[in-house]
Amino acid sequence: MLVNGVPGNTISIRDRGLLYGDGVFRTLRASGGKALHWPLHYLKLQHDCAKLGINCPDEALLCAELDQVLAQHPDGIVKLIVTRGEGARGYTPSAGAIATRIWDCSPMPDYPADWMTRGIKAHVCNLRLSAQPRLACVKHLNRLENVLAAAELHGVQAAEGLLLDAGGHLIEGTRSNLFLVLQGRLFTPDLSRCGVAGIQRGRVMAWALQHGIPLQVRDIALEEALQADEFFIVNSIIGLWPIRELGERHWNHFPLATQIRLDLEQQDA
Repeated sequence: MLVNGVPGNTISIRDRGLLYGDGVFRTLRASGGKALHWPLHYLKLQHDCAKLGINCPDEALLCAELDQVLAQHPDGIVKLIVTRGEGARGYTPSAGAIATRIWDCSPMPDYPADWMTRGIKAHVCNLRLSAQPRLACVKHLNRLENVLAAAELHGVQAAEGLLLDAGGHLIEGTRSNLFLVLQGRLFTPDLSRCGVAGIQRGRVMAWALQHGIPLQVRDIALEEALQADEFFIVNSIIGLWPIRELGERHWNHFPLATQIRLDLEQQDA
């Protein structure tokens, strides 16, 4: 672990990331000493910092720190946390605060290999996401909704929980973005009110554009998703997993999801 470029695992008790969740983070997959899609992650980091008014660390500085991390941990999961830094008591952020940079590493989870091909069981969580357009799409440190939703998975034997907003629209998974296929068209939920826009979501959208596959970003009701020809989730760690079971609905054929997964994996090679 690195904290502001120095090996260690200690931050100030006055750090606003600890006190208020005042920060953002990125989760990267490392393979063979390379952080996959780092340029995309840094662009998203810049975007998210700008949305919160946090001074985003310079890319060259982060690249140097990332190289340190990868030298010790060439494979696995790398997490970068950027907080607003230390501040005085109270919610009001201090002008000119220096961001805190935290790097952490962990091994890849031992997921069943056939989840990529046979698909996973998903579960609709009871928790409903609240709407806050100012924070929509941002991967900020306030993740209590995801924590509570993920806790619902205990005992239901589901690999992922799906989250709806108060209006009953599908938004995301507890740790993933969603896509469905209807009559050869791709659809993904509108995230203008809530939810996190991950870089793997962006990669799938770019793939659709490159391959001439129609794609729409719009509100999606759960009932519509249950009628989809294919339904799949994505994130930077798992890549792409088809959903084979959701409630009483079952899928067993994932031609478009498989094509997308294989093409994205080829890009990663």
